[in-house]
Amino acid sequence: MNDHATSPVSPRPTRRRPAPPADARRARWAVSLIFLLNGASFSAILPRYPELVERIGLTNTAFGLAVGIGPVGGLLAGLFAATLMRRLGSARTAVLFQTIASTSHLLVYTSASWTWLAAALLLAAGADAITDIAMNAHGMRVERRYRRSIMNSYHGWWSLGAVAGGLLGAAAAQLGVPLWAQGLAGLLLFGTLAVGSLRFMLTGHDTLEREELLAAGPSPASAGEVPADPAPGGLRIAGMSLRALGLILALGGILTFAGATEDAGNTWGALFMKDTFTVTPFMAGMAFVALQGAQTGGRFLGDVIVDRFGDRATARAGALLSAAGMTLALSVPTPATVLLGFACAGWGVATLFPAGFRVADELPGVPPGVGITVVGWLARVGFVATPPLVGALADAVTLRYALWVMPVYALGIIAFSGVLSPRLPAADPPQDPAAGSPSASET
Repeated sequence: MNDHATSPVSPRPTRRRPAPPADARRARWAVSLIFLLNGASFSAILPRYPELVERIGLTNTAFGLAVGIGPVGGLLAGLFAATLMRRLGSARTAVLFQTIASTSHLLVYTSASWTWLAAALLLAAGADAITDIAMNAHGMRVERRYRRSIMNSYHGWWSLGAVAGGLLGAAAAQLGVPLWAQGLAGLLLFGTLAVGSLRFMLTGHDTLEREELLAAGPSPASAGEVPADPAPGGLRIAGMSLRALGLILALGGILTFAGATEDAGNTWGALFMKDTFTVTPFMAGMAFVALQGAQTGGRFLGDVIVDRFGDRATARAGALLSAAGMTLALSVPTPATVLLGFACAGWGVATLFPAGFRVADELPGVPPGVGITVVGWLARVGFVATPPLVGALADAVTLRYALWVMPVYALGIIAFSGVLSPRLPAADPPQDPAAGSPSASET
């Protein structure tokens, strides 16, 4: 609308987002479902960890080592994600390996020894790593069709699934549902929904949207712009320029510390509540739910926050919030302060994985699918290294003092945050040459 003729002061024109194509809208819901299932399937196990530890008879060190060995499967399997996506496409890869992940989770529930548990977690983490990379890659395809940021909402659905799974697991623990029964029900439910989502995902090659954007030329403030490689010549590693490789490593550092923060709540939250306070099994599971619940809110609001303040400032503020919350929880431990501390940690790292994946997938000098694969692989270093570290510290100095690593993780996020994007000025909307007024445009 143009009010120049009736008002002495022209208001800023309203920027309307164009409606995305119908197939993109359907694909967005399908990808969101995979994120939800990915979060729920494994998270339902976490409140049952104390029962598994007691049934198998594990020390904190042994349990932390088993949990830490699991993500080694993610590190190994993640190396093949780009190849699998080239052969199968990101949609089929995500659905296939999410179904494999749900199957392997049944093996975790039925673990009867340390070796069994470690092997089941190894398989589960391998399938999850490939699912994680593939669903993010397909999510980026859909985001390019939308021509605006929607990645934080995907991760919001993951966190919502994690909260739902955590609540289901905590309720099952409280009601005394057998572990094998919970695992079998999860396989049937989550596996069926994953397979059903495939028909609604985007068709065509995974590079289709990139090619369309390049052919159309630059667009204003589009989340899907693909910049040119500023240094097309010179030494390249895995198809990446050295500058791009350095940025990828820095992004991996951010996600390593973000993943380690999440893992602290996922792996040790219930045990910390159980060992430190006299609480019910359901209440013990609330530490994990507090972290994931706050992270869910932060991710659903993340696109608005990042658009306003930028990824860099959002990451730094979130890291400070995480450090402050966990410092309070560990300095003055009560059930209320611990839940508040884990909630602050969850909110603090909420936008980091979406930001890291987006930057990696759009970096100049990085072949399609490679950046997101490498960053996803590096992120799993945190999941490999931190459970054994925290477990060993817990046996040496108690779990309360071991969890002081969480404020240290926040400092690591701040140290690498400069690689993230600052807030960019909003671009002017394109003009309609016939009417002289702005046409519909994304913001």
